[in-house]
Amino acid sequence: MTGNMISIEVAIARDSDHFEFRSVEIEPPSDNEILVRIAAVGICHTDLDCASGGSNIVLGHEGAGIVERIGRKIKTLRPGDHVVLSYQSCGCCPACRRGQPAHCDDFFRLNFSGERLDGTNALETSGLRAHFFGQSSFATHAIATERNTVKVPRTLPLAQLAPLGCGIQTGAGTILNSLDVRAHQSVAIFGTGSVGLAAVMAARIRRAAPLIAIDIQPKRLRLARQLGATHTLDARRKDLTTALRQIAPRGIDYALEITGDSDNLRTAIETLAPRGTIAMIANPCSGDNRLKAGQKMLEIIQGDAVPQRFIPRLIRYHRAGRFPLQRLNRTYPFHQINRAIADTHNGRAIKPVLLLSTTNPTAKPEVNIPKR
Repeated sequence: MTGNMISIEVAIARDSDHFEFRSVEIEPPSDNEILVRIAAVGICHTDLDCASGGSNIVLGHEGAGIVERIGRKIKTLRPGDHVVLSYQSCGCCPACRRGQPAHCDDFFRLNFSGERLDGTNALETSGLRAHFFGQSSFATHAIATERNTVKVPRTLPLAQLAPLGCGIQTGAGTILNSLDVRAHQSVAIFGTGSVGLAAVMAARIRRAAPLIAIDIQPKRLRLARQLGATHTLDARRKDLTTALRQIAPRGIDYALEITGDSDNLRTAIETLAPRGTIAMIANPCSGDNRLKAGQKMLEIIQGDAVPQRFIPRLIRYHRAGRFPLQRLNRTYPFHQINRAIADTHNGRAIKPVLLLSTTNPTAKPEVNIPKR
């Protein structure tokens, strides 16, 4: 590495409910890297799962910000560009060469190990590790690459766009990419957090029907209705299977299981159509997962999205008023990360977004709201 170290502030997990702040120094970007000043970052359940018991890796993987420095081999970005950060991939393995970076051979190492593929770590002198999802964006600055960086319009608020890099991309991508849902096919979504609600909005775009949202929180179910669900059901009702069968007598064509709850998975299996598909977005559930002939179960990674193509697509839907992602977000100052996490657990926040920069994180968006 060349050049001077850069002073930044990071949030470090002591457990999944408590983060502390620390000033550290990070290496400048290498020839193939960029330095992004983070303006906003979403909090994802993956962050909290990885924070359980504490972590020496700086977490955060739904960052958005402004490019400050670029390595000499960077061709597609310039300082001052507004960007959304997403997951990392190698770009060299067979899956990446086929345009399927979510199935990269080195996906786990690049996104969860806290190091680059060569084993180095930009925070090494601090005793911490970086490169979580190729970014570690619970920080004032993050090191990223062209592989996990998406240039976005400067006129759109970075606070709205930050969650596109993981949770929103995963929910919408499951509908639009992984399952390729078509008009009049039935969809049941178990869990209406930010991932599930993104799936609801995408399924509405595809004119899925019936479109059923299932959760235990009435507030989220009401929002699911407003965002396009044709039916909503309380997951705690004893006759949930019967209720689903009444809505879709032939069975559900596509079921998205986002909660990780074995009872929900069992219900999804019991109500699946003869050639239906279950998309597993949470960690795999335990229990009886046997399917009938012709049925399928898929484990979804990032909605099979190529960020550089899919995130601009979602932004186009958003600007046309067809994907109102701003209705999911609740913003907090960076130093209120612990309050934001608490609000995630108590249901006050669907998608908490931390604000780190005063430079355009909440600029007025250019969005066309279609008349109903």
